Amino acid sequence: NKIYIKQNAKTHIMNTTAQKNELIFDYSSGSLGEAKSLFASMYLYLNSVAAKKASVFDNILAQNFDEIDGIEPKKLKYTDCIKTPEQQKQNKNPSNNPLSRLIGDFNNIDWKTIYKGFKEFNILVNDNDSVKLIKMDPGTSVPLHSHNGKEYILVLDGSFCDEYGEYNKGDMQINDQKIKHNPTACNSKGCVCLSITENDVVFFGKFGSALNLFTFIKSFFK
Repeated sequence: NKIYIKQNAKTHIMNTTAQKNELIFDYSSGSLGEAKSLFASMYLYLNSVAAKKASVFDNILAQNFDEIDGIEPKKLKYTDCIKTPEQQKQNKNPSNNPLSRLIGDFNNIDWKTIYKGFKEFNILVNDNDSVKLIKMDPGTSVPLHSHNGKEYILVLDGSFCDEYGEYNKGDMQINDQKIKHNPTACNSKGCVCLSITENDVVFFGKFGSALNLFTFIKSFFK
């Protein structure tokens, strides 16, 4: 049983690494919708390793323009490609946070309590995917569940853990219908996450049927 769990966790890591790279590449190519574009931009803002990958993808895609007829390259001086100290300071400015630019100060968010210790804030975007902020108090858990579509989770603050590991600020998790997990916020700080769900959650366990019925009824009021 332990061997199965280790193999399952290893496969999950390999799959999510490939999916993360695919998400970054799609962001660089401009092919994502509003929800995933916001999600990816926050991921690159928080995760320096992911930002370096995006830079590589940007360069690869830029080179493809050389092969397109009718596009003249712009003549630039080398100084146009070097960031000044002032520009570098601007990049570190909190106002460059993609999410803050959209919803404003996090301290002013009007959270909606779903159950004790678990709050949500829906972000309005023109997209089929739903994107929201999730706030979990220390030690709060989400019942064992899976998804009919993909679920994207990005930790903005604090941390949580599940059957596949611990996720801290700047870490991303991508799950699908093959993955069942029971996320629990860390005991010291709790966590705040940005989440995208392509379809409804499917709950398991003792209260699974009741929770799935609640989710089904809730879908009529989206």
